[in-house]
Amino acid sequence: MTDKPGTSFSREAVSPEDTKLAGDVSGATAGIDLKPKFIQRAKTWSDEVENLYRFQQAGYRDEIEYKQVKHVAAVERWPETGFVKKLQRKDNTFYYYDKERECEDKEVHNVKMYGY
Repeated sequence: MTDKPGTSFSREAVSPEDTKLAGDVSGATAGIDLKPKFIQRAKTWSDEVENLYRFQQAGYRDEIEYKQVKHVAAVERWPETGFVKKLQRKDNTFYYYDKERECEDKEVHNVKMYGY
C-alpha cells in the first residue's frame, strides 16, 4: 500500500482487538502521544468519515492528534448530529462547520482513516 509515489510501508497482521480506529476516542488517550499503526482511505461516507474530514481540513490527522496538540478534553460538537462544530487550527484560526454533511461524495476518497 502506498501513500505517495516513491514511498511505501507495510503493515503487520494485527488482530481487531489490537487495533483502535481514530473514531473511537476516549479522554484517556488525549494525554498519551499515540502514533498511528496504519492508514487506509475511506471508501464510503459515514459519520466517522465526516468528522475525520473536518479534522483533516483543519490540519489534523484525527481527534486524537487535535486533543494532543490543543490540550483540550472535548471537541465542540453539534448535539443534533454529533458532527464537529468548531476546530482551532495550529495557527489559531478557527474553522466553523455546519450541522449538515460537508464532505461531498467526490471528497470521501481523500479522507485518511488512521488505526492505532
